[in-house]
Amino acid sequence: MKLSWYVRRLSRMSAPEIAMRGRDSVVKLMWRREWMREMTATRASLAVVPGAFRTTLSPELPLAVSEEARHRLIASADQLMEGRWKTFAVERDDVGPDPDWFTDPRTGRTGPWSRYCFEIDHRAEETVGNIKYVWELSRHHHLTVLAAAYFLTGDERYAERTREHLTSWWHRNPFLSGVHWTSGIEVGVRLVSWVWVRRLIDAWPATAELLDRNPVFLRQLYDHQRYLATLTSHHSSANNHVVAEAVGLFAATCAFPWFAESDGWRERAASMLRREIGRQTFPSGLNRELATDYHAFVFELCAAAALEGEASGHSLGGEVWEWLRRMADAAAAIVDDTLRPPRQGDSDEGTALLLDDPGYDRWGGVVSTGAALFGRRPWWPRPAHMDVRTTLWTALAPRRPIAEESPRPASRPSLFADAGMAILRDHDVRAADATSANAPEIWCRCDHGPLGFLSVAAHGHADALSVEVRCGGVDVLADPGTYCYHGEPEWRAYFRSTRAHNTLELGGVSQAVDGGPFLWLGTTPTRLVRVDGLEAGPKALWEAEHGGYRRLSSAAVHRRCVELDRETRTLTITDLVDSDVAQPGRLAFHCGPAITATLSQGVASLRWRFPDGTEGAAELRLPAALDWSAIRGRTDPVLGWYSPAFDERVETTTLLGSGSFERGRAYRSVLSFHC
Repeated sequence: MKLSWYVRRLSRMSAPEIAMRGRDSVVKLMWRREWMREMTATRASLAVVPGAFRTTLSPELPLAVSEEARHRLIASADQLMEGRWKTFAVERDDVGPDPDWFTDPRTGRTGPWSRYCFEIDHRAEETVGNIKYVWELSRHHHLTVLAAAYFLTGDERYAERTREHLTSWWHRNPFLSGVHWTSGIEVGVRLVSWVWVRRLIDAWPATAELLDRNPVFLRQLYDHQRYLATLTSHHSSANNHVVAEAVGLFAATCAFPWFAESDGWRERAASMLRREIGRQTFPSGLNRELATDYHAFVFELCAAAALEGEASGHSLGGEVWEWLRRMADAAAAIVDDTLRPPRQGDSDEGTALLLDDPGYDRWGGVVSTGAALFGRRPWWPRPAHMDVRTTLWTALAPRRPIAEESPRPASRPSLFADAGMAILRDHDVRAADATSANAPEIWCRCDHGPLGFLSVAAHGHADALSVEVRCGGVDVLADPGTYCYHGEPEWRAYFRSTRAHNTLELGGVSQAVDGGPFLWLGTTPTRLVRVDGLEAGPKALWEAEHGGYRRLSSAAVHRRCVELDRETRTLTITDLVDSDVAQPGRLAFHCGPAITATLSQGVASLRWRFPDGTEGAAELRLPAALDWSAIRGRTDPVLGWYSPAFDERVETTTLLGSGSFERGRAYRSVLSFHC
């Protein structure tokens, strides 16, 4: 990284954080000396407390798994037996008995495997390739798929391939060597996978030899836990990473309490989890990173830990379960009627534990898990079928401590004021005799939340007052997604910028100052002005403002009002700018990739097909005071792109209105649905 980035990053740290990072540097220096000694000598034998694996599953449980989920999982395991596994956008065919754990399949670059881990810059693509690809396979989610296939079928081929991969990884990744020891989140997620691999292959005759009595595994298990107990993300870096670290340590010490330090490590991890789940969750239940996929990731992580605690007799307590219940209710509330969540903020498709086909309905799984753990509310959506993970999770620990619960929502919440999210929708609240009662759902997310979590807001986007609009689950006005984290700075900057979102950009700059790929300098102050009719009535209204442009010489404030007329199926977006002088700006509406947009004289005709083949249509009337153009797939500068998944991007149409925004003038956009 450039020196200027380190200076900017330092500016977002407090004095205690700087001191703590100094302490971490001392630890890494001491560990380097230890690593150098161990590269030239055999490590001392490890003292292991005799014991057995603590928590197994009933052998009758495979009968409870739905046939659909079972079939999809086994098909994925069979592909793995052929060496095929999709990692983000790349269909790999090289995941055989002894995989290459260090080559990025996207760039072909091979990262260092024998260097001291903390001397490797994992952000440098020229050195390690795209680190997300390199790390992903070493999270060992593919091994939990293989192990689950063995559990469901008893076919020892799956267990044997799991053994081959574990043995290969242990051999090629000694403690502190290579890129797989550079990040605690990777260590933590890998431990969760190992716990479940051990659980799922418990009936295999070779399991004890491979794991319980294998000094190589025991050393790796010890080193993973020692790492997490010694180096912990903290202060401005204590987001979902510290949760993953604590979950990995807690799960491993519950399942494998085999070391002298196990009890102390477990209590340390439990304390961290009890603190962090509340610290990182709004009272409404949404995750404070304001990146929706990280809500699911943290929910999965904490559910995995809480269930592990109950199964092993080390409960995290009722307060943790209460936070999980709030998170589950929030997850069920924000999805549209196809169970698609908002696309707010960053997403790298990270999961805590994969026990299903990777293409399964991930949010359907989150909702299923919430329903199984806490009971469905009458307004909750219903997934098509139960996923494998939910079936196994709830069988692991069917009893949970009863917390003194706050009242659960009697109807679907539409406003999450603390997180700055409002959902305007017409399903659930339309009159039974309305002419549009059987029409596809109109779903609109409005954003008046903070920029992100902690001082760097690492996974937040500069998207205040943006909207995301769907019809029948189809993106009509779309959030762009994420696309990338490392290696392509221009694309990373675009996808998190204001101009990439359905909101107003003033002065040619984003609402917040971009300090680097995971670093925002400053905040975007927002304020909810009013809401009305979100739960019932012919119209729903949301109005908010933000002061992110007060830093400009004109001290501009952007205010937006969104009104959904449920009877006419019309969405009206009104923008105003409060400024001393007229402001140059650009108002953007980004169509989803399924939308065909035709622009003529300030009116955009929108057409698409629903998944069932029927046609959808809408008309967007744009403010006449602006000059409008339709832009698709431009690269200089970047504009007109949509990321359907991590490391994937497709062209889409952006409707861009440029002009001068005058104080007191209303800029009104009207989206009318004809389906």
